Amino acid sequence: MNANGRTRVHLLVAAAIALLAAGPVGLGDGPVAEAKEAARAKNKKTTQVACRLQSPQKFLKRRTFVQKGMLNPKKHAKAVRYLVEHYGHVETDETRRYNAESARSQATTVQFMGLPLSIHEKIAPALHCVEKRIRKTCSSKSHRYTPRAVGGFRTANSYRGAEISNHLFGIAVDIDPDRNPCCGCVDPWPTSPLCQEKNRSAYERSALTRCWIKAFERYGFDWLGHDDLEDTMHFEFLGNPDRITVKQ
Repeated sequence: MNANGRTRVHLLVAAAIALLAAGPVGLGDGPVAEAKEAARAKNKKTTQVACRLQSPQKFLKRRTFVQKGMLNPKKHAKAVRYLVEHYGHVETDETRRYNAESARSQATTVQFMGLPLSIHEKIAPALHCVEKRIRKTCSSKSHRYTPRAVGGFRTANSYRGAEISNHLFGIAVDIDPDRNPCCGCVDPWPTSPLCQEKNRSAYERSALTRCWIKAFERYGFDWLGHDDLEDTMHFEFLGNPDRITVKQ
């Protein structure tokens, strides 16, 4: 690797550390999925809770209200209002209009693949089911992936302009920014050698395996590798938070 290559790598690693340091580090219904989590009831009996299979809601997907770099204010406002009503405000006067409780006040720290992650308490069951699915189906050599760092809740908005990051709601998770680049983000991400190979797909630029990505998508998470940003580190829960689990 030449000096320029080493400099780019160093910049990416430094940016990854800064990104994770920006916040607490951890990070259409279908039939009931196989993944079940054990939940302790108040009567000290064990109740089985299963996650529903669900897709991300289309109107919440970033690519619905941001196209070719242009933000559609009406569609964006609809998505933000839904998120605020379901997860809480994000410390702005506008979002306080729709919910007096803050998203931050509903943060919880969970273990995800052995790493601590701060997220909104409502999506904790969905993330648990994702992990269980990964452990069940992604153990072969071609599907295996071992995360080194994860990030969830943030207090600072990482988007410029009016757009609001879902990290502020605690429903977004970043996995290893130094290994899974965001080729459409600001520098130094686009300078990653992986982003320079234009003939490659987002899947090929990401160290994450498709098995991992599908496990997230199975339970209502959207992968921003599908977005124009090609943010391959980033997953966000866009399913219905009131329909994550069903007791059996």
